[in-house]
Amino acid sequence: MASSPPKPALKVLLCSPRGFCAGVVRAIDSVERALSVYGPPVYVRHEIVHNRYVVESLRAKGAIFVEELDEVPDTGAPVIFSAHGVPRAVPEEAARRNLFALDATCPLVTKVHREAEIHHRRGRQIVLIGHAGHPEVIGTMGQLPPGSVSLIETLEDAAAFTPRDAHKLAYVTQTTLSVRDTAEIVEHLKSRFPAIVGPHKEDICYATTNRQEAVKRVAPIVDAMIVVGAPNSSNSQRLREVALRAGCPHAALVQRAADIDWNEFGGIARLGITAGASAPEVLVEEIIEAFAQRYAVSVETVSAAEEGVFFPLPRVLRETQAAE
Repeated sequence: MASSPPKPALKVLLCSPRGFCAGVVRAIDSVERALSVYGPPVYVRHEIVHNRYVVESLRAKGAIFVEELDEVPDTGAPVIFSAHGVPRAVPEEAARRNLFALDATCPLVTKVHREAEIHHRRGRQIVLIGHAGHPEVIGTMGQLPPGSVSLIETLEDAAAFTPRDAHKLAYVTQTTLSVRDTAEIVEHLKSRFPAIVGPHKEDICYATTNRQEAVKRVAPIVDAMIVVGAPNSSNSQRLREVALRAGCPHAALVQRAADIDWNEFGGIARLGITAGASAPEVLVEEIIEAFAQRYAVSVETVSAAEEGVFFPLPRVLRETQAAE
């Protein structure tokens, strides 16, 4: 019996850090803790994080995902707001209906909300650099009265923007943007409006920055790159763009191993793999295993930063832990 031909060698360079950030861990743990303490159902407004695998696994445990609070019945069950943050009207409606609301907004998103509120109180018009329609942008703009925040998505938007008063202007940013693209937009705004006030500390979060930095190191030395993540995940989409810009010939955003187009990944010798901040490590392992069925895989980790950030659960859930 003829033996099968040997598999071609494939060097996999794993980007580190990758996958879950502290805000995502806190949000998922909030849902799981609420299910454990109060039992199902637990209602979640919007996907808790942008990952189908995570959402489906929580749904199987008893989480019910809704887009708006009007889909939630009058209930004593917990209602959790997602990591992306919500407009001010959402917790106000929850309070009016006496819903048991738990806020799993990432603390770094909450920081942007507070900055915007302070600028508004000081009479400044606010520029928000971000992507229209993203839940985080909707939540940030929804902290303030309509017309208080002007959204800028591109360099062209920054060039066309006309403030009410160039001396009373501030900017904040979505936390999951391209570091480079955002820096270009900020630089342009500062050149046009030297008095514009920025955040005390960069709004783009540590996890977005670190994951992009790791991709920049790996992208120029591989034949292709896989970003494990969802199409509606902003930080995952940015990782793919960063890989291509850094010199990777081909980069694909992939949710599961079943989604890999093997026509695009034949004949490669070096593959980079990273994962967006809402993608669990089990999906990275699944994809490595899929390549191992076709290649003789060796794995090396390329690290850009060490992460030790931890965010505690919302207070009500922390108190249930303390009581045990």
